[in-house]
Amino acid sequence: MDLSLHIPQRFKEQVEDLAKDLFYCAIDQPKNQDQQLNIIEPLLFKVSEGLECGVCNSKWDAFKEQLKTLKPILRLDAEAAYDNDPAAKSLREVYLAYPGFYAITMYRISRILWLLDIPILPRMISEYAHSVTGTDIHPGADIGKSFFIDHATGVVIGETSVIGDNVIIYQGVTLGGIKVEKALKNVKRHPTIKDNVTIYANATVLGGDVVIGKNSTIGANVWITQSIPENSLVTYKSDIRITNK
Repeated sequence: MDLSLHIPQRFKEQVEDLAKDLFYCAIDQPKNQDQQLNIIEPLLFKVSEGLECGVCNSKWDAFKEQLKTLKPILRLDAEAAYDNDPAAKSLREVYLAYPGFYAITMYRISRILWLLDIPILPRMISEYAHSVTGTDIHPGADIGKSFFIDHATGVVIGETSVIGDNVIIYQGVTLGGIKVEKALKNVKRHPTIKDNVTIYANATVLGGDVVIGKNSTIGANVWITQSIPENSLVTYKSDIRITNK
């Protein structure tokens, strides 16, 4: 047991406050972002000090510039939700009321920190989004443009997942690994989803060698551990029968 481990009082709440501020900054107008980032800066450095993760000025500068590039990318994610969900009445509704969009935004923010090799903080931000939305996206995952998660709850996207452009995922989908072993930490353990794929509710796709070919549709409740060719339709046949007495 590491008796020297020290976690500051209410530290997770500080990270949650930081994540909330970063969300609004990422979707704000460019003219307002610099002002918001000036307010966010001391909190981020305070959190960095608590984590002992050493966010230096150069990494902060890189993070600021990359965060300011997210707005058009997030716009594509919001438009994907609006275009594919008949219940969506406006983009404003997607931005403010769609848990899938919130989870994706938090992922894209944490992904920047992850690629800057800042430890722990990107995981804490993604876990905050997980607690709020029920969607668990590891910041190590590589996700393309126009990504839509409908309903969000129960979605799991593992660290080495690769997702292309124009992908739609419904609630309960898992992109996971077949084995959970510490020795596999540097191995691709999670699947690759190519462009224009739709994965319906509660489907499970497992394995680092598994590739779902582009333009494919994966039906609800399907369990996949092998690659699927392009332009495929994969369905699960239920044995449930309903008869009238």
